[in-house]
Formats: sequence, C-alpha cells, structure tokens
Amino acid sequence: MECKYFGQCGACKVYEDGYEAQLSYKLELNKNRFSSFYDGDISVFKSPESNYRSRSEFKIWHKGSDIYYAMNHVDGKGVVLIDECSQVNIYISKLMPKLLKSIKDKEIAFKLFGADFLSSQSGEIVVSLLYHRKLDRKWQDIASQIAGELGIYIIGRSRKQKLVIGSDYITESLNVDDDIFKFNYIENSFTQPNTKVNEQMISWALEQVKESKNDLLELYCGAGNFTIPFAKKFQKVLATEISKSSINAAKTNMLLNDVKNIEFVRMSVEDFLGALDGVREYRRMKDIDIGRYDIDTIFVDPPRSGMDKISCSFCSRYDTILYISCNPESLLRDLETLSKTHEVESMALFDQFPYTHHVEMGIKLIRKLK
Repeated sequence: MECKYFGQCGACKVYEDGYEAQLSYKLELNKNRFSSFYDGDISVFKSPESNYRSRSEFKIWHKGSDIYYAMNHVDGKGVVLIDECSQVNIYISKLMPKLLKSIKDKEIAFKLFGADFLSSQSGEIVVSLLYHRKLDRKWQDIASQIAGELGIYIIGRSRKQKLVIGSDYITESLNVDDDIFKFNYIENSFTQPNTKVNEQMISWALEQVKESKNDLLELYCGAGNFTIPFAKKFQKVLATEISKSSINAAKTNMLLNDVKNIEFVRMSVEDFLGALDGVREYRRMKDIDIGRYDIDTIFVDPPRSGMDKISCSFCSRYDTILYISCNPESLLRDLETLSKTHEVESMALFDQFPYTHHVEMGIKLIRKLK
C-alpha cells in the first residue's frame, strides 16, 4: 500500500518494508507467544494490501473557513490533516472528497466534528455525521439533498438525537466458499472492518467443524456473523449475546438467510452459564428446551478482554472448543486454563488490521486423551 501519510498518521504504525514484512513480523511474534501451547504451523490469512476497510471513522477538523478529515498523529500529539485514506474501500475512498465538498458548499459544517463510514462490497454506504449541536429541519432538508445527490444514506447524530436520511443500515453479502450469506449491518454497531479477511475467518471456522454431527453452543454471538454460517454445519445452534440491538440484528439476519435451526438468547455469558447449570431460572430461557441439544462443540469470539476463569472452565466441558480472539494477549491467558483439559489442534492468524500491531487469532482445541 502506498500512503503519503505513513510516519505521520497514527492509523498505520508498522509499514516499513511493505505488507509482507509487517505480516512476517506478526507471524513470528505469535509463533513465539504461543510456543508453549502449540508448535505446529500457523495458517496465515492475508488481507488485501490496500482498500480493505469497509468501515472507518474520521475526525472533521476546522481550519479557518475550510474543513478537513483528520486522524491522530502517530506520536499521539495533535492530528494529521488528510485528503485521502488508502485503508478504506474504493467506494468510501471515492465518496470522501465529494462528501466533504458538499458539506462545505451547502453550509452544514457548523459544529461538525466527525464522520463515520460504513460500506458494503457493492457500494451501499451509510455515513454518520457527528455534531456538537442540535440538528434542525433545515439541516435535515440539506442532508437529504446531499444523500440524494451522492446516492448514500446519512445519519445525523448529536447528543440524544439521531436523524436518519434513508436508512441506518446496509446489507452486505459475504462469499464464503461460494456460499452467499446476507447480513444487515447497522450504523453505530460492531461489524468486522475487513470484509475479505472476515470471509476467510468464517471459512476457516467452518473447516474446523466439518466433521461435527451434533449441536453447537456459541457465546458472544453478536449479530450472527459466524452463527448463521455455522447453522449449515450443525443440527442445531444455541447462541447468546448481551446486546439487545445485536440480538435483534441476528434474528433479522437469520430470516435474511432462511435459517431456522438457531435459537438466540439475550443474556450475559455469566447469566447464561448459570441458567444452563440450573443456578437460577431466567424468563428468557423459558422457551428453550436445553435437553433437546446434543452439544459437542462450543464457539467463542469474546471482546478484547477475553474470558474469565468461570467461562473458560465451562468451555472445558465440551469436546471441541473453537476460539476466535481479537487480542492474542488475553487468548494466551485463557489458554492457561483451557490447556488443562484440552490441547491446541490448529491455529490461524488473520491479518484483519494491516500495518498495525493487531491481529486476530483462531484456535481449535480438542479434549486431551485420558
């Protein structure tokens, strides 16, 4: 990737010698990090070298009568004013200068401090414009005009206010091993930022469970990014997530894909595990007959903090544990508990965030022979 802001913009910090060099650095780092648990080959899944982000957030910087996109400086002091970004996909990249010009020309830049972009692979885009002022009817009329001219959706956000021009979500189609899965991605909610790597993550996860003939339990299911593809591999899937908006999106995405063998439960992992163990009864579990499930595999994709010891111990009850981690350090900690009963059979590195120190890791653990 060529970027004139390398060395200034804080979005990319590992860029010397190009893409392959930063990927080799990450691979060696994680080989050493996990060497006490796994000495086999780590499968590596590359990102496109540029235009890989389908969502991105920019500051809006005011300088005199002009406005600019801005990012934090790499040294953490001040900002870098930018007029392009090589990370974002081609649709966002083409839109950025047009949108900024429209905002300035139509005079809706007052108290604007941020612009968040969310795009599908087909070019459907929703842009959230963030303000330090209450938005009125005049703003809404002008934003509607801009949305129509640029062929996008616009969300106006200020404190306790959200104005939707068109739609607050896009529909993405993921191609996973020639199967197409559709997802509604909602503005201001979590989605995987690197679509091509996300497709590879799902493909790898499905490959790890291809021999399973029973049911799956999933914790931290989000909007069903993995859950819905998993439904093609398992008899039944039981999935939990604490976020109400994510669960609602997951149920919508299940309908989009005509999937009928998933039960979603909105509960925290701690409460969910307590319900399964009969510690207490929960109204949200009243219609779920856990006795119908023959679960042999558990899948987890926790937040950066990873899991706690109770959750790790619970996972250890199942023959197969599949773990996707966005933080190798918390994964390493969790393996201290999981490795007491299970051993790592396979491991993968997904370069979700090129030119940074961050990676996503995937591991498959199987129960140790007694």
